[in-house]
Amino acid sequence: MASETPVFSTQLIGETAGAVWKALVEDGPMSLSKLVKTVGAPRDVVMQAVGWLAREDKVSFEGTPRNRRVVLR
Repeated sequence: MASETPVFSTQLIGETAGAVWKALVEDGPMSLSKLVKTVGAPRDVVMQAVGWLAREDKVSFEGTPRNRRVVLR
């Protein structure tokens, strides 16, 4: 039996971007790992949502390459 590949639509990514934004407003800057746990979406979708927000200049990144956090602008 083949496993199903999740479909990542722009709507799903946009909704996840909203959840990422809300999590950062409520809990402040956090690592990508913590953000994935907080939002409760697949890591790939959260990464795409963070990219969406970064492209719109809504978030930035701080810290060292090993300990990077996502921060609202």
